[in-house]
Amino acid sequence: MTDEANPSSKRLASSAGVAGTATMSSRLLGLIREQVLASLFGAGNAMDAFNVAFRIPNLVRDLFAEGAMSAAFVPTFTKELATKGKEAAWRLGSLVLNSLLVITGLLVVAGLIFSEPMVKAFAGSYIDVPGKLDLTVHLTRIILPFLTLVALAAGVMGMLNSLNRFFIPALSPAMFNIGIIACAIFLVPIMSLAGLEPITAIAIGALVGGLGQLALQWPLLIREGFRYRPILNFRDPGLRQILLLMGPATLGLAATQINLFVNTVLATGEGTGAVSWLNYAFRIMYLPIGIFGVSIATASVPAVSRQAAVNDAPAIRKTVADSLSLTMVMNIPATIGLIVLASPIVQILFERRAFTPLDTAATAAALQLYAIGLLGYAAVRITSPVFYALGQSRIPATVTVMIVLVNVGLNLFFVQLFGYRGLALGTSLAALLNASTLLFLLRRRLGGLEDSRILLTLIKIMTAAILMGLAVSWVEATVNQWLPGDAIFLQLIKLSIAISAGIAVLTTTAHLLRVNEFREAMSLLTRRFGRH
Repeated sequence: MTDEANPSSKRLASSAGVAGTATMSSRLLGLIREQVLASLFGAGNAMDAFNVAFRIPNLVRDLFAEGAMSAAFVPTFTKELATKGKEAAWRLGSLVLNSLLVITGLLVVAGLIFSEPMVKAFAGSYIDVPGKLDLTVHLTRIILPFLTLVALAAGVMGMLNSLNRFFIPALSPAMFNIGIIACAIFLVPIMSLAGLEPITAIAIGALVGGLGQLALQWPLLIREGFRYRPILNFRDPGLRQILLLMGPATLGLAATQINLFVNTVLATGEGTGAVSWLNYAFRIMYLPIGIFGVSIATASVPAVSRQAAVNDAPAIRKTVADSLSLTMVMNIPATIGLIVLASPIVQILFERRAFTPLDTAATAAALQLYAIGLLGYAAVRITSPVFYALGQSRIPATVTVMIVLVNVGLNLFFVQLFGYRGLALGTSLAALLNASTLLFLLRRRLGGLEDSRILLTLIKIMTAAILMGLAVSWVEATVNQWLPGDAIFLQLIKLSIAISAGIAVLTTTAHLLRVNEFREAMSLLTRRFGRH
């Protein structure tokens, strides 16, 4: 397969590159956000309380922004746009936004009323630490309205993606990170002076960031011609189709997020720091998912939706195969890199002030085990929405129920053996099983997925990634002997040398093995970042 012979792959990679560039900016800001929080609060009781309080609305954010909205809304909106024109599509958009406002508004009110029993159900062991449970309840009540803001932002994102506008929607989560960083810098000192818990400023920052996500996208949507209408009709066929799909779509894409939620609940009984260590580790691991998984899925869902609308099975197979190939060539090397370099990465990112060497070791151990499932997390983002575009929403929903049950069993088993680290391992194994099951079922539904090409790409990139990992491990050990010391500039130099060596080996090996998708992706990234 040559580049010239695969124009559809180029278009997909280009769209994914647009989304990936914006997503990378957002994810990097997310790492800076975590650095700020780690510096201010470490992995102590306040950070544990915030992570539990934020887990529920964050679950909704991840599902709506990166999953269910794309799977349920984008295919329906795209079809309305193609068959009935923009006016009908805009009307449907207003109906969706208004229904989200009503539904999430009711959920927020219920959450505010039942905050205390809800937190006790999820983190009952916090009652053993004086003030920790009350703080978690307090933060939960502040954060809950974020749920409505992010649902509306996801609705706007779905409309823009349907119109092939990817950059601003993918960049919008950066506003959430900016909101938290700004409040951490400017409000935390004020909270202390006012006699309030400093972590309260971070909860307020989440609300500011949620509002920013919506505000950044709204002007672009208006320029596209959208005019908001205060209408609500739950009997509208288009809205009913979306709402009927939203339930299975949410469930079908929920495995990773539900499993993370289960991890949080189980980790609350593993002592102070466990919840935060897992959270810091997953945030690092989520960077390549966002750049190389979600961005590819964001670009592929509208394409698959258009192809499904005209029953073009060969085109769907090609789009899915292109998406999976691009995902493999980016995520498999990222997996090996995170496993080999977990400790220096965590040390450079977080180890300062309140974040201790003990926190570094604990977070790095969780990161290595989370990284095992990286390809699984990313592949699910691509495969699950395809079923919704094909009108088979029950399949991913059923698989998710199975995976969640398997994950709970694995986590209950592994947490007894490895403590909090077992939670990361169980979640990764469940993610790989989830992706494998969906791929098997999708392959049967589509009559194949260009299997030989995908398998050959997998073997080639796995070989290149393993050689890269061996080279990185040797270079890191050698450089540590040459440049002893823990000063931050030395850490950066040593990590940069190791990463550079790894990229050189990976690029050379991928070239020798003729991994065309890797060359295509790297060429696109080079061009894209050359402009920014």
